[in-house]
Parts: sequence; C-alpha cells; structure tokens
Amino acid sequence: MAYVRVSQQSLFRHHISNMNSSLSTLMELNIQTASQKRINKPSDDPAGTSQVLAYRNQLSQIDQYQENIDTARGWLGLQDNALTQVNTVLTRIKELAEQAASGTYDASNREQIGFEVREQFEQLIQLSNTEYEGKHLFAGQKTGTNAFVQGLAVTSNDAALPTSSFNITGASDATQVVQFLSDGTVGTDSLEYRYSNDGGQNWTTATLAAGDTTLVMNGVRVTMQAGSVVSAVDPDVQDTSEDNGTWLWVRPAAVYQGDDQDAVAVDNYGGNNTVAGRAQGLFSQDVMVRIDNTATTTLDGPIEYSYSTDNGNTWTTGNTFVNNTPGSPASLVVPGGYLELSDNGGNTLEPGEQFVIRPRQAEMSFQISASESITVNAIGKDIFGGIYYEPYSNSPTAAYDGDQRNMFEVVGRLVGFIESNNEAGISQSLEELRGASEHVLTQAARVGGRENRLEVSANVLTSLKLNKESRLSTVEDADVADLLTKVAQQQLVYEAVLKTSSQIMQMSLMNYI
Repeated sequence: MAYVRVSQQSLFRHHISNMNSSLSTLMELNIQTASQKRINKPSDDPAGTSQVLAYRNQLSQIDQYQENIDTARGWLGLQDNALTQVNTVLTRIKELAEQAASGTYDASNREQIGFEVREQFEQLIQLSNTEYEGKHLFAGQKTGTNAFVQGLAVTSNDAALPTSSFNITGASDATQVVQFLSDGTVGTDSLEYRYSNDGGQNWTTATLAAGDTTLVMNGVRVTMQAGSVVSAVDPDVQDTSEDNGTWLWVRPAAVYQGDDQDAVAVDNYGGNNTVAGRAQGLFSQDVMVRIDNTATTTLDGPIEYSYSTDNGNTWTTGNTFVNNTPGSPASLVVPGGYLELSDNGGNTLEPGEQFVIRPRQAEMSFQISASESITVNAIGKDIFGGIYYEPYSNSPTAAYDGDQRNMFEVVGRLVGFIESNNEAGISQSLEELRGASEHVLTQAARVGGRENRLEVSANVLTSLKLNKESRLSTVEDADVADLLTKVAQQQLVYEAVLKTSSQIMQMSLMNYI
C-alpha cells in the first residue's frame, strides 16, 4: 500500500480555497439580498441579461410615449379651452347682433353696440393666438409667430368684386364706407366717389383719376383691380343692394400668418417645361422624380424613372411606366401617391429631367406608441377662417371663400355693418354667425376626440408597462424567501468551513510524540 504525504502547505492552500469559495458564494447571495435582483451582472445569467436589456429598452420607450401623451394633453387641453371661450364670445356677439338687427334701434344705438362688437372681435384674435409653453397652438408649424394679426378687408354689395380684388394698406379704427357716384371702369375712366368713417353722417368726396386704381381715404388706401366695373349710387336712397350702385365697406379683418397644407406644389427642373406636373395623394415629405430614359421620350412612354425621398442622396431606380391609353396623362407611382404628368404645350420628357413634389406641411405630431402618432397643433384658418396670402401671391384669399364657416370674416362684416348702420347687412350676418358657431363647435369636437384617444392610449400604455415590468421582474428579480434560505444555508457552510479548517490546522504530529 502506498501512502501520500499531505504537507502543511497543501493543507493551507486547500483551506484558503475552500474558505474563499464559500465566502464568494455567500457574498454573491449578499449582493442579491441587497439588490433584490437575481441578475446583477451579465455573468450571472447571460441569456437572462439579454432579456433584461430588451425589457428595459421597451420600458424606456413606453416612458417616452407616456411623456409625449402628457405633453399632448397640455396642447389639446388648452386648445379645447380656447375653443370653448371662442364659442362663449360668439354667443355674446350673437346677442349683440340680435339687438342691432332690431328695427327699434337707431344709428346711435348701433354705434354703441359697435364699440363692444369691435372689442369682441379683437378678443377673438387674442384667443386665436393662444400659446402653450411659448408656442402658438393655431399657427401650424409656425409656432413662433402669432397665428393672426388684425388687418383690413373690403366687403362689397357687388358679387363681381370679391375680397381678392382689393389690396389694402393703412389702418383705421372705424369702418370706412365708400359709395361710387359715377359709372365706369376702374383703371380706365375717371370716377367720382365719396367715403365716410362715421357711419354715413359725414361724407368726403374724391375722384379716382383715369388710369389710377387706388382709392384714398382717411389713413387707408384701397387698390382695386384694373378693369373692375362700378356703378353709381343714389346718395339719397339708403339701399345697399346691388340695384343701388357699388358700395364698399372697409372693415376689420384677421390675417392668418401660419402655414397650411392645402396644396402640393410640383416643380420642374432640367427639361423644356412642356410637361405639367400634378401630385395626387398624401405626401409627408418632398419627393424627387428623375427621368432615366437614355433618349427623349413622350408621355405615351415607356417612361423610365427613379425617385428619392431624401433630397437626392439615394434613389430608387428601375421604375417604368407604360401608358395604356395613348394621349392621356402619365401617372408615375411614388411614395404617398402619384405624379401625374400632362401635356403643357408639348409632351416630351428629356433624360435627367426632374420633378419635385413639395407638400405644404402644417401639422405637428407626437409619437404615442410604436405605430401611432397624434396631431397636437391646429391650422388656424381652417378653424377660425380669416384672410391669408397664398405663397408667392400678392392678393388676399378668404378661407372657405368667406362663407359662414369663416368666423373672422363673418364677425368682421358684422362690425362693418353695425358701424355703418346697415340693418339689412346686420340681419344677414346674424344668420351667418350661427353657421360660424357650429363650425367652431365641430372643430372643438375634433379636439375632444383627440383628447379621448389620448386617454385610451394612456390606459393601453399603463397596462403594457405593468406587463413588461412583471415579465422583467420574473427574469431579473430574486425570490426573497428562497434567497434568505440560501443565505442561511451558505452562512452555515461558511462557518463549518472555518471551524473544520481551524481544527485541522491545529492538528500536528508533534501532538502525538
């Protein structure tokens, strides 16, 4: 039989190794007890660590969505409040209009009512410029500027003279009434007219010279379109219908300064411009389209083309269009819709010719889930109306063609009619006010719908977050009861190792000699 001698050094190494191993296990359990986590570093469970990181990333995204929802609530809640106040102001204006439309009121009574109606008009402009955290809610993406400013517009009893046929400069705190005293054509004939800024109590007569198109009044200049035909008013008859000549009322208006998304422009570059482009669809960004034919082609095709949605940095090539109906427009499929090309004095396309689809964008959206976003701002002219200038246009355009959905134009006309003691015009505006109020309430309902949608999304995110936290806890958290049992067991193991090691280390051959 062979015997192996165990040296003191070997005993010492084994004792130290056993103590360190037991102590290391005890310390690991101690760390888990302190953190209440089963996984504290990747080596604890590599596969579990991957799951933990994935869940934490998902929870971080949910937290961001919840933060976006809270911000969206602020935007939409303030919009809702502003629209409610707007409707309250409209209700008061309707009450005043009903009083002014009464046949028992005279010019002085209407003048007194006019003071308040003008103030209420200015209050509507203030409400349309409501801000949230320094950003204007009703100006589209132009959040750094007022959605509306007060200006001037012209109302005429002549349907052939729309708002867009006038260009106004200057300012006035009272309605200017204009009557033409002679028949003729603006820009051709010499025309006599008179104007008043006190409701027709006092008049000033002036002459529009032949070749001139600008009427000059108290602090206001009104430029009319050359070729506009006017007729003389009988100054002794206070009939403002078309049968009694041409009347103009220069009254307050609200000018929209925000942006919109009414139309999509298509620009043409590099060709002979004999082809017109028109975009159809819903576009959220600029789309560039390039003709890739190696030689001149026509709209009948085949047309080879590429498109880019990142300003020409990358192109999607290999697209071909063949016109199955020769002579008809060519519809090129692009992201968001179609680029329709039609004859514009010619139907040829040159190699390398480009068309750029440029959508007018005004909406701001917040991401409230991985696949869902919500619009938080508004386009003021679509809610309140007013007048605005199309890009590259010098002539004003009235939203909704100035009909009863255009709240600012309806109230602006009412101010003009009240201040000029026009009972028929007041009655007409009173009917239009009801339509304006209904339109504002419809817009408020739209905002309310978005608020309700936010509540649903918030509830869904709360449930989803609880689910993710539960699954994360299952993977990452420690079972406290089981952990405390293991700690107690490991403490006993460590103490046993220390005790046995101490006893063995005290043993020596010298004790038996």
